[in-house]
This record gives sequence, C-alpha cells and structure tokens, in this order.
Amino acid sequence: MCVRRCISVENKKGLSKEEIAAMKEYLKEKNSRANGEEDVLAAIAKMKEPDRSMARRIHAIVKASAPELSPRTWYGMPAYSKDDKIICFFQNAGKFKARYSTLGFSDKANLDEGKMWPTGFALTGLTPTEEKRITALVKKAVSGT
Repeated sequence: MCVRRCISVENKKGLSKEEIAAMKEYLKEKNSRANGEEDVLAAIAKMKEPDRSMARRIHAIVKASAPELSPRTWYGMPAYSKDDKIICFFQNAGKFKARYSTLGFSDKANLDEGKMWPTGFALTGLTPTEEKRITALVKKAVSGT
C-alpha cells in the first residue's frame, strides 16, 4: 500500500513530518475499534490554545445541531460522520503549523450552491456570529444526507 511505503521511506516523496504523522494516525484509526467520542475528546485535549477551545466549542455545536453525526477521529483530527462517511472535521492550526484552524466539509456534505461553493473555512477565533454560521453550515451539511 502506497501509504505504508510513503510512511516507511524517509521524506523523499515530499511529505512533511506532520503529513506523515497524520497518515500514521489514519492507519491506526482504520485498524482499531476506536471509541469515537473518547478519541475526539482526547485529540482535542492534545491541542494547544486557542485551537483547543475552538475545537471544544465546535464539538459542542456539531453535537447540538446534528446529533445524527457520530464523532470520530480522522487523520488524528476531530471529525463527524454519518454512515461511516466523514461530513465535517476540525483541523487545528498547530497540526500542520498553519496560520489558522480550518472547519472542513467533505464531498458528502450537502453544501451545494450552484456550480461553486466553499468546503473549508478558516478560523482564528469564535464569536457568536461564527458559531451561528457554523450551526447553519452543519445543519445544511446533513440535510438530505
């Protein structure tokens, strides 16, 4: 499997240490019978601030606005799935040394608007305005799935 070969080879394929770590997390998740809620909370607990606070709040928002989604980790990130298909996820800025965290939606999310729509949202903080928008996005993402 390419993923395993890429992980075992030194960084000759251009993968960063963070990307290799994420792939290792993914393989571990695929091979274990993870307890979704506990794994998500553990992943959040490992984050540094302000990512940790944002992830906790997003976790609460997703659970409240789309209780049909199941929490689980995906490449070590908090994610939420339906019928074992990822709908949305939170990528903390520290994971890939990015300038901002990201709330992302997969192609399984029902966010379609014409011929083009956003599937990733940069987050540098959460106010009631962002929380309201996240709630609406999550509800829309699961409508019709």
